[in-house]
Amino acid sequence: MAFDEMSGDGGGIRASYRGLARWLEDAPEGLLQARSRQAELFFRRMGITFAVYGDAESAERLIPFDVVPRIIGAAEWAGLEKGLVQRVSAMNAFLSDIYGKQECLKAGVVPAELILTNPQYAPEMQGRRPPRDIWVQIAGVDLVRTGEDGFYVLEDNCRTPSGVSYMLENREMMMRLFPDLFADYPVRPVETYTDMLLASLRASAPVGAGSDPTIVVLTPGPFNSAYYEHSFLADKLGVELVEGRDLFVDDGKVYMRTTEGQQQVDVIYRRIDDAFLDPLTFRPDSALGVPGLMMAYEAGTVTLANAVGTGVADDKAVYTYMPEIIRFFTGEEPILNNVPTWRCREPDALKHVLANLGDLVVKEVGGSGGYGMLVGPASTKAEIESFRKKLINDPDDFIAQPTLALSTAPTLDKGELAPRHVDLRPFVLSSPEGVKVAPGGLTRVALKPGSLVVNSSQGGGTKDTWVLDV
Repeated sequence: MAFDEMSGDGGGIRASYRGLARWLEDAPEGLLQARSRQAELFFRRMGITFAVYGDAESAERLIPFDVVPRIIGAAEWAGLEKGLVQRVSAMNAFLSDIYGKQECLKAGVVPAELILTNPQYAPEMQGRRPPRDIWVQIAGVDLVRTGEDGFYVLEDNCRTPSGVSYMLENREMMMRLFPDLFADYPVRPVETYTDMLLASLRASAPVGAGSDPTIVVLTPGPFNSAYYEHSFLADKLGVELVEGRDLFVDDGKVYMRTTEGQQQVDVIYRRIDDAFLDPLTFRPDSALGVPGLMMAYEAGTVTLANAVGTGVADDKAVYTYMPEIIRFFTGEEPILNNVPTWRCREPDALKHVLANLGDLVVKEVGGSGGYGMLVGPASTKAEIESFRKKLINDPDDFIAQPTLALSTAPTLDKGELAPRHVDLRPFVLSSPEGVKVAPGGLTRVALKPGSLVVNSSQGGGTKDTWVLDV
């Protein structure tokens, strides 16, 4: 039986949930259902949607929102925060090293071929430094809990991590629907995230940009699955939302076209993958990027957040070496442990995985969004055998993990509260001024009974995440 966020291992209501339990006990019948319908109506009116590629029936969907919050106590959060700061600090140091002196490769901490032949490795960045030497301004670290003993890191996201808009909108919705609950609970605000992000981006601007650098959010456009988030963040940050065609490079600097003429851009919060950023350097068929952008970037006149080449650090095979990376660059033991993982590139690990496919979760090292993976216990024999062939043909492309009993949280289902599996994606910001964590994160919930897949593209929903002040 899975650990429950509200009732633990069944020994009674956990301290952080006692106030909520009392409130739920006193709530009139049907209140949660009514509030849930209100939330759906509000979200639909505001157009808070996401697109699902390849889904002909529904180009855009609402992400289901559950009105029962996930609550984390102050002491528990303090430990999480410390572990996240340590992990992302090590990640920045690792990226600086592999594109610099490569000491961790020489020391054998990570196999050199795993980095240098990685599809996400950007040789264009070798020997170069992003402005202020910050590689990952925004990281999303996916955490899972299996028991009272704490959280494990499931994966790292440090290319263009998404989901923060839902974290902020979920909080706004809960404050609107349940003001009485907020009056009784010392919940730390997440609304400060955009102020934190803006300060982080400003601090990461190139030297000479001044105290008020020009920042833009670069989007692939309205057909991108996360376009709502791009426009939402630009609005909250008070900066321009631009597409590649709105920018141009002249004399080694990036400019934005405006109704008042050209304006130099100092920081680009980009939501475009490396391959599409600059058709002169990467994919020549890209119509999303800015010709010459890499020339300006390498000249140090513009900051890209996140830096080019950061995808190496969230590769699932590199993830398996994060404990060693943390020890090498910090001299400390990891505060947050990885989920136990088998590297299929290693013969003994591959042998074990092939012999236990029906019990394991197998993932493509470059996969995301719940795609390119096998959940053994939920798969048919035919699906398992099909995946077995993939593994045998290309073992380097896969890792495997045990099927975790992810913690559950009470979730509204047809008018009743039922346990549903959850994970948590906190958002971590880095700048020359340090590493900071927004007090909360995006809790994703698998709405189907027994399902372990929380991704919105696979039918998952979201919850508001409350971090308590005391």
